[in-house]
Amino acid sequence: MALPGEHVASLIGPLTARQIQPAGIDLRVDSVHRFLGYGVMGENRLIPETEEVEPDNGYWILRPGPYKIRFAEVVEVPLDLVGFCFPRSSLLRMGALLACAVWDPGYRGRGEALLVVFNEHGIRIETGARIAQLVFIRMEKRARRGYAGSYLNENLDKR
Repeated sequence: MALPGEHVASLIGPLTARQIQPAGIDLRVDSVHRFLGYGVMGENRLIPETEEVEPDNGYWILRPGPYKIRFAEVVEVPLDLVGFCFPRSSLLRMGALLACAVWDPGYRGRGEALLVVFNEHGIRIETGARIAQLVFIRMEKRARRGYAGSYLNENLDKR
């Protein structure tokens, strides 16, 4: 069962009333990063280095390609919920896609996602724009233990 935004607003902050949606919470983009190298997926995982893309007059001007974004809000997922992140439909309609992973029970942090710009003309994103919607689903049973991976408490020191 998906939970209404008003029921989960206390799990995310800081929020504005405009971010609370009937079926979840809108997340705002805090920073955009360009990939500088390759990654390795396997026993010895390697996350590629990135560089931050600076906004120009309050907008990120993004050419076609992949970008890592960081969300502005800190999210805390209780042990009886799981979060799924989706792109806002306006982003899709301008030729870009946001890909997110599952937000496990027990996760806490300022999450990240992959933004891929397919529009050959690029896109412009205003700083702090609402870019994704986080939807929480109640689990059949409360998790015995919370997420304990390397992304726990990620980006809490960044602002």
